[in-house]
Amino acid sequence: MSEDNSPHVITLGTAGGPRWWRYREQKVRAGISTAVVVGDAVYMIDCGYGSGRQLVEAGHSLDAVQAVFLTHLHSDHIADLASIAMFSTFEITDEARGPITLIGPGDRGVLPLVSPHAKTSPKPISEHSPTPGTVETFTRLVEANATDLNERILDSLRPSPLDMFQAQDIVLPEKIDFDPNENPAPQMDPFVVYEDSRVRVSAILVEHPPMAPACGYRFDTDDGAVVVSGDTAFTPNLITLAAGADLLLHEAIDLDWLTTKFPDPTSARARAIRSHHERSHTSISDALAVARAAGVGRLALHHLVPGTSGPSLERQLADEASLNTVVPDDLEILPFGRRV
Repeated sequence: MSEDNSPHVITLGTAGGPRWWRYREQKVRAGISTAVVVGDAVYMIDCGYGSGRQLVEAGHSLDAVQAVFLTHLHSDHIADLASIAMFSTFEITDEARGPITLIGPGDRGVLPLVSPHAKTSPKPISEHSPTPGTVETFTRLVEANATDLNERILDSLRPSPLDMFQAQDIVLPEKIDFDPNENPAPQMDPFVVYEDSRVRVSAILVEHPPMAPACGYRFDTDDGAVVVSGDTAFTPNLITLAAGADLLLHEAIDLDWLTTKFPDPTSARARAIRSHHERSHTSISDALAVARAAGVGRLALHHLVPGTSGPSLERQLADEASLNTVVPDDLEILPFGRRV
């Protein structure tokens, strides 16, 4: 925690993508997860791989976590959600506290379109319920561990994760022209999804096709504001959300890596992968454009793709002098607000 107890962010994990990056001698980054710390309260954004352990390494426990916010339901953002839920029955020791609020997107209602690069139409998973939202996803993760949990609940009298967490699907505002395939991020105003005595959290839709809904979040405190983009291409909504914020954590893809990795894709899968990255993520130049247009105090690039790209991104930012920009490591503390 920062020495003066001012609000701050801890970058629990800064790597994006559903994989363990092949580091060899390169810096190890945990999966994407961010903690906003206000006083003695912690608010987590996303639960990438290793995020539970990273929270402990940062000096906090689940007892301090008031709420968890999921930007979207891609696997690299919820990889550790099941383990956090399972271990909560041991790690939460304050029996008097209420449940942790878990907030994230609801069911998109329709499958994404099949890639134009497909030669045959793939068969979707779980055809009876192929696009579960946050509540159903969390419930299904917990129920998948029923053998373990029922033993602990019945024999050891441990509480159920379904009681330790209160999951909620975000209800989108009425009269916005949202369509998960055709219009995933219509122009809109931020809307409040959570509020307590320390923070007011607002969400807005961002563009991360084919994933939808996908959200960015803004945390307003008495001392300042921080915005977390989630995964997104360049989206005007994010400029609206981040207007005047003290700190913006924005995803970034290393396009130099992408074009080197897939210089001339010959397979349908490689073409589909490159197409996804190009239309669903943000280049450094576009992330800088969002930060400038929003007038933020500081820009931090995270959710790095690839997860080994920090030095490359820093080289690409070497000539950037008009904006306070950083590429943080895991477990860095980034203060924000008027006392910074």
